[in-house]
Amino acid sequence: MTPSQLKHAALPPGCALIHVTQEDQVCAAYLLMRQLRPQLESVQAWVAYWQRAQAAGYRLWMLVQDEEIVALASYRVQENIVHGVHLYVEDLVTDDAVRSHGFGQFLMDMLKEQARVSGCGKIVLDTPLSNTLGHRFYYRQGLLAGALRFNQVLEG
Repeated sequence: MTPSQLKHAALPPGCALIHVTQEDQVCAAYLLMRQLRPQLESVQAWVAYWQRAQAAGYRLWMLVQDEEIVALASYRVQENIVHGVHLYVEDLVTDDAVRSHGFGQFLMDMLKEQARVSGCGKIVLDTPLSNTLGHRFYYRQGLLAGALRFNQVLEG
């Protein structure tokens, strides 16, 4: 999808929406992605993840304003019995320095439109229970908490 194909999302003034397809773009997005994913230990680890994930359907978009990356969103279209065909939002982050300027709203609108054109019945994302500011944002976007996800780290 290109920005001109967005029916329900108005691009914020002075911004460009870029589908990340090149390794240099991934490298440029590292510091912002690290705000969301501090476990990313290096640019090389981030690029290696992107390469593997992209081969499995991962799509990454960046929102750029005045040549600075201000927000990122990534997703995969998936299907399972619980959700049917859905758009899974893997990452959604706005730079801490420019929060509350409508960038996250724009990216959520873009993700919803992408879900529609991809034939998805819903959007699904995970967020930590501790992310109360994120929860407020997601509720304002019309997303509802529908489940808890349990996990266990396996040794060895």
